Amino acid sequence: MISEQLVDLSRLQFAATALYHFLFVPLTIGMVWMLVIMESVYVMTGNDVWKDMTRFWGKLFGINFALGVTTGITLEFQFGTNWAYYSHYVGDIFGAPLAIEGLMAFFLESTMIGLFFFGWDRLSKPQHLLVTLLMAVGTNLSALWILIANGWMQNPVGAEFSYQTMRMEMTDFWAVVFNPDAQVKFVHTVSAGYTTGAMFVLSISSWYLLKRRDVEFAKRSFRVAAAFGLASALSVIVLGDESGYTVGEAQQTKMAAIEAMWETKPAPAGLTLVASINEAEQKNNWEVEIPWVMGLIGTRSLTKEIPGIHEIKAKNRERVLRGIVAVNALEVLRANREDGVAKRVFEEHKADLGFGLLLKKYVVDVNAATPDIIERAVNDTVPRVTPMFWAFRLMVGLGFAMLLLFGLAFWSTLKSACMDKPWLLKAALWTLPAPWIACELGWFVAEYGRQPWTIYGVLPTHLSVSTLSVNSLYGSLVGFIVFYTVLLVVEMFLMVKFARMGPGSLGTGRYANEPQAHA
Repeated sequence: MISEQLVDLSRLQFAATALYHFLFVPLTIGMVWMLVIMESVYVMTGNDVWKDMTRFWGKLFGINFALGVTTGITLEFQFGTNWAYYSHYVGDIFGAPLAIEGLMAFFLESTMIGLFFFGWDRLSKPQHLLVTLLMAVGTNLSALWILIANGWMQNPVGAEFSYQTMRMEMTDFWAVVFNPDAQVKFVHTVSAGYTTGAMFVLSISSWYLLKRRDVEFAKRSFRVAAAFGLASALSVIVLGDESGYTVGEAQQTKMAAIEAMWETKPAPAGLTLVASINEAEQKNNWEVEIPWVMGLIGTRSLTKEIPGIHEIKAKNRERVLRGIVAVNALEVLRANREDGVAKRVFEEHKADLGFGLLLKKYVVDVNAATPDIIERAVNDTVPRVTPMFWAFRLMVGLGFAMLLLFGLAFWSTLKSACMDKPWLLKAALWTLPAPWIACELGWFVAEYGRQPWTIYGVLPTHLSVSTLSVNSLYGSLVGFIVFYTVLLVVEMFLMVKFARMGPGSLGTGRYANEPQAHA
């Protein structure tokens, strides 16, 4: 059996590198479409300030993109180094969207970024705008294919286990592509990225306005960010509602944990705002809820129930017992793939194979599982409720706070009064970290809430890891954290440096802090 320490360290290493990487991704996704907007206005009006806006914010975008690529490459290699059995078991399905992402999206994105920075004096205005547009398309296509892969981990459609090859095989490529979980995750994630980009531009523009520096440049940037951010924040909330529905359909365990819903409630279930969670006794000591709301979000109906954790565990206990039958039939087929009785038994129970494999965390032979071990495996099927419950609520709270801020900022631009509201500018400046915190919390809820599975209901996490030494994992974990922290410090140093310099860093002679202007 794989040691629990090895599994935990492998998970921690991947979580650390993924969370570091996702500090850079939302800003890349979010800023690129704002560059398209700014350059489109420049091409239509010929006003050089819009070109300067595109070039300046594009410079900050480029710094962030470089760091995002550096941290992202490591993640794909980790599937081979740290999660070798996972790669073997599901590589036929999971590898396809990642390969397409590299061939279709990343090369397009990288090529267009080079032309974006070095093509200003070599391309016509429409040609350069087309480059910026294709750069944005490539960035979003990259996110699409990665989230298709991740969506399949959450809801493994279009594939089934083959006893001939002893691994998962794709049966319907288009079902994987159009997986509802993947599509909803894509639009929700990129909308969160758009919000992040808008908050970044809004906050820095607010700082310029507070300092009364490069006011016309900052006003235009503020206006674009306010409008784009308002639309993006609304999209995040609306699409978050749709994401809640798909989670309720495909991952009822995650939904119940997010809501700390221990018992199945009469339909339509209420939305729990806050609660005192008692995990030891598997109940809430007290809770405050809004009637009906959770039922509408999770089921889109007034009559369909959302199962509670206790009901889900009872169903999972039955699936574990059926999974034992599936594992035994598979062992017979491993020895003799022509055994007709074993084929029939396996086909009847293969949907529960993953639940039987949960027992291998505790015993080599699933038939040796005692009632106590079976109960431990059943308890494993539900992630810890407290972190899920509060992480989700903090994420949602930050989302609504940003929506309010963008709404007020947009309203101030309609009244041409943003300069007259220093409290609003200060609020925008201090809210700068909010979208990153919300994005990280969103990924935590999505990934931690999938446990104990790497592929939901199919492959347990404890079976997915490579056979590495604990010491090598400690060493690589420390190395990654140190290296990524250095990269993060470099990113922040460069971002702060060029943000402080402002558009004067372009050397056009039109802005403050620009030595060329005084030569």
